[in-house]
Amino acid sequence: MASQTTAHHRSQTFLKVSITLQTLALFFQAATAGLLLSSSHGEVLHGVGARVMYGASMLYLLAAILAWRPGGAAPRPILYASGFLILASVQVVLGIAHIPSFHVPLGVLMFGLSTLALGQAVAGRLPVRSGTVS
Repeated sequence: MASQTTAHHRSQTFLKVSITLQTLALFFQAATAGLLLSSSHGEVLHGVGARVMYGASMLYLLAAILAWRPGGAAPRPILYASGFLILASVQVVLGIAHIPSFHVPLGVLMFGLSTLALGQAVAGRLPVRSGTVS
């Protein structure tokens, strides 16, 4: 029982860290988007940030799966993380295609949703399967 509680705690911590990393990566993307307009280094920074953000979205999905599997958490965070990965994929395609009319609003939406998910995780409002230790 103690090992199950420890595994649950570790997976929840990993989930919180991955959501935090994703949110920070999205914030960095917003900052470097502004640099695109004013600096020659903005494109390089935005490109590197895009790769980090995409990796953070994959990490979030992995953390959600690991939190669900051993810890007995609800599978809902997996759906959220999958949605973020889909949005990140669309975001990358829109960025490569240079379609800012959809790329920018989608980035704002992603940052808002990630901030919301981070707030829920920090507040301890992550869904937990009934009958398990929270």
